Amino acid sequence: MKRNRIIFLAILLFALSGIFLPAAVHAQNNDKAKMVDESKEAKASFVKSDRGMDELFKKSHGYVIFPNVGKGALIIGGAGGKGTVFEHGVAIGKAKMSQVTAGLQVGGEAYREVIFFENKAALDHFKGDKLEFSGQVAAVAVKEGASANVKYRDGVAVFTQEKGGLMLEASLGGQKLDYEAF
Repeated sequence: MKRNRIIFLAILLFALSGIFLPAAVHAQNNDKAKMVDESKEAKASFVKSDRGMDELFKKSHGYVIFPNVGKGALIIGGAGGKGTVFEHGVAIGKAKMSQVTAGLQVGGEAYREVIFFENKAALDHFKGDKLEFSGQVAAVAVKEGASANVKYRDGVAVFTQEKGGLMLEASLGGQKLDYEAF
């Protein structure tokens, strides 16, 4: 009797996993596709704002695009977003960015961010979850001509593009980045 119940439960679990597991995998694939599509749209927006960005995308060894970063603060602030990592223009993984700041700040904003990796060593450093930014690393706001004199620092260059909101800020903080291969 007990053995029959166990066999019945095993068959039931197997059948249910056959129904729900493909749906879960499909949802993950849709999330991946959506994130890649949003990153490609953000890339197009960066290039539209500054045509020179196209050369950076072509010449860099890799880059990570965060199409939607949200930031809010009232003395203590935080920001976060998810993005796609590209190597030689091919999507290879996903990234997560989190940021904490402290100082004279109030408000909220949304922006895009792209981080270029000048060479394989810089991208490998990022993929090893060893890349963090502190207060002295500044991102360049994308406007026409902003990419003309790009200066990599330790093989990395960062650009942002405002999407909306209002943020008054004089703060220090750090940004942590995490990588996961597809």
